[in-house]
Amino acid sequence: MIRRTSEAQPAGNCRDLSRSASEGRGRGGADRVRGRPEAEQLSVSGVCDSRRVISIERGLLEGLDEVDWAELGHAYGRAQDVPEQLTELCGDDEVAREGAMTSLFGNIFHQGTRYSASPHAVPFLARIALAGPHAVRDRVLTLLTRLAIDWHDEYDLPGGIEIEAWRAAVAAVSLDEALAFYDEQIAAEPDEGKRNRIRDIRAEWAAGRLMDSRASALLSYGAVRAELSGLLSLLDDPDPVIRTRTAYLSAWFPEEAAAVLPRLLDRLRVEDSVTVTATTLVAVGLLGDITLRAQLGPHLDASAPLVRWAAATALARVGSAEDTGLGSELTGRVISELTAAAADPPKPDVDYNEGDIPGYTSRSLLSLADHGRETVIRGVADCLPAMPRHHTEWTARTALAVAFTESFRDRTPSFVELTEAQQRLLQALAKAEVWNAYGKKFEEGLRSRRLPDTGAALRHYVGLPDDGQDDTADCIWA
Repeated sequence: MIRRTSEAQPAGNCRDLSRSASEGRGRGGADRVRGRPEAEQLSVSGVCDSRRVISIERGLLEGLDEVDWAELGHAYGRAQDVPEQLTELCGDDEVAREGAMTSLFGNIFHQGTRYSASPHAVPFLARIALAGPHAVRDRVLTLLTRLAIDWHDEYDLPGGIEIEAWRAAVAAVSLDEALAFYDEQIAAEPDEGKRNRIRDIRAEWAAGRLMDSRASALLSYGAVRAELSGLLSLLDDPDPVIRTRTAYLSAWFPEEAAAVLPRLLDRLRVEDSVTVTATTLVAVGLLGDITLRAQLGPHLDASAPLVRWAAATALARVGSAEDTGLGSELTGRVISELTAAAADPPKPDVDYNEGDIPGYTSRSLLSLADHGRETVIRGVADCLPAMPRHHTEWTARTALAVAFTESFRDRTPSFVELTEAQQRLLQALAKAEVWNAYGKKFEEGLRSRRLPDTGAALRHYVGLPDDGQDDTADCIWA
């Protein structure tokens, strides 16, 4: 913790600095009043003393006033408003609790970015998740998960978090790089007002209140990891929502697998909630290895489609991570369940991949392409229409590479020359609502294979009517 003496915080990569510089950071809020009696210091920015006393007596906010929040930063400047928000989370005022939750999601986790204040809020949030008001505990668990990993981290599915690569990226940069970057910006900026704003941001970096987004995220990840052993007790909470959120949180700490996996497997033996079971199965898959296939396999026979999907997803993960794989019979079962989920996505949603089950399914299928390429590509084609467009680029590019392993170098094949799976994939891509979602790399992939590389051209190629868009495109296949 940062106490009353300011401690320097690690900084990060100047390549990410423009993101920090573009997020306007004010100096809102008054500095803490020092030297007051302890009873008066329980109130921050007008928070009711009785609520603060109650919270401290319950142990939820013990040590809150020992952190020098004014020497920490978040998305909107200094972090001295965070104690008030944490206190409001513990109170009985429903409106105040909702406002505090919204504020915390917006300042210590702002659009995926974490800040120097973020890891210092984690111990208090963990206590609130364990023993705070029931109305906020599930969302506090969600916030803790997001302080550990954001949506972008999940794009590494189906493999999970690459924590060593993350640490290596952070270790490769320095505070000197950050300050040099801002020195260059100051020297090149002709406008005095803008120069002063950049100087203010540089000063925040130098004081440790701002840092590279990957470095600050890694600090938050480590803070949540430190609380994980205590939070695992919530796998036995009476509320299935709390159990679900806890299982989901636990999935992102592979270095804690030895402690986490037994707890998850114990939960599977007694769990009667479909959503909790499915969430736990995927977590086991993300943390476990091939030795767990005997414990995961029976869930492929579950009556609930979501549980069967989760078991197949977990098995695809542990199987694709091994050279030996799952064996032909079990792999066939897994692919069958995943393709069934592609054609008819199970309900309800789960937290993974922002609830995008078709997107997660496509990634799991593609990891098994060597075991049934045509079946896998047909399944991916079924997934694409149901995926949110911001999840489609990786799937589109990867599926194209898997489906067309050999380029048509001298000519464009006629559509009827393609296999049935290739046809279905191109039809699904041609029907995409927003072509630009796939990106330039995807267009280059089409072009390199002598396939139509625009939306209008591809629609014409697969026999779909013109949708009126991209009507100036050259049809390279003609």
